[in-house]
Amino acid sequence: MRIILDAFGGDNAPLEVLRGAQTAVEKDGLSILLTGREEEIRRVAAENGISLDGMEIADAPDVISMNDEPRSILKAHKDCSMAEGLRRLAAGEGDAFVSAGSTGALLMGATFIVKRIKGISRPALGSLLPSDKAPYLLVDCGANADCRPEMLLQFAQMGHIYMTHVLGRSDATIGLLNIGTEEHKGGSLQLETFALLKESGLPFIGNVEARDVPAGAADVIVTDGFTGNVLLKAMEGTVSMLMHNLKAIFKTNLLTKLAAAMVLPHMKGLKSRLDASKYGGAPVIGVQKPVIKAHGNADAAVIYGALHQAATFVETGAVDAIRAAVTPAKEEE
Repeated sequence: MRIILDAFGGDNAPLEVLRGAQTAVEKDGLSILLTGREEEIRRVAAENGISLDGMEIADAPDVISMNDEPRSILKAHKDCSMAEGLRRLAAGEGDAFVSAGSTGALLMGATFIVKRIKGISRPALGSLLPSDKAPYLLVDCGANADCRPEMLLQFAQMGHIYMTHVLGRSDATIGLLNIGTEEHKGGSLQLETFALLKESGLPFIGNVEARDVPAGAADVIVTDGFTGNVLLKAMEGTVSMLMHNLKAIFKTNLLTKLAAAMVLPHMKGLKSRLDASKYGGAPVIGVQKPVIKAHGNADAAVIYGALHQAATFVETGAVDAIRAAVTPAKEEE
């Protein structure tokens, strides 16, 4: 299997990207096609003792940054490492694509270079997040700020297929994020989506409030991209604040420091449970081939996780399953 990897995507590129790629080659036997500035890739690899065995390089002179307009990937930055990787994916030179670069640019490129599956109104960005029970998929978590009910139905269908195929969760349930659990709650988007999900044949359990999401209320949480992104960022901030304050409490005095030493293993376990990065990356669901968005500050372990996730995405045939099962949109945009 050949995975295309954006060598210059993310805050720690290309060093951590190359380290993650080396692990994927050695541990999973993957073939990697790196896209980016070839001379710099070879220099960084040589300086850090990273073997490029099992990897090829497609030279791309440009890099698109987090501050660049996402649409610029199509013209102004069409020669960047991300665009080169997406073009090669679309051309069949790889089975999947992974990047830790700009989320907006990746979504734009995946939509217009790799292209949507026929019948899909809009690709969605999913994010695997921890709960008290098991990881759940939040979809959409930022790709589509404005949505129609039919789009959320497709998000639910695609999310359920992803969980079933890629994570092996055939019993995955679906919940609609809302301001209350009652069927009559929410605005027109939620009310109309509820009716569609209720009649869809999916394992829909009804509305889910944000406070119940971390407890594992459903395995797939469906919402529009604006609301999903607000929930995602609020949860990230809450976890960060919680860990910061716990650390400060344990540093208060000698007694609390002794207590900290006693509970340190448990605290590390809690931190690991709340760390979403260990799940690899966020799948762009609804495009013709697997595309994974790794976290912008990804280290080697996260890059490896995203590559492993991409390989599983390919092996399980989730894209073909989506192509066959998702209800076509009435009007493609």
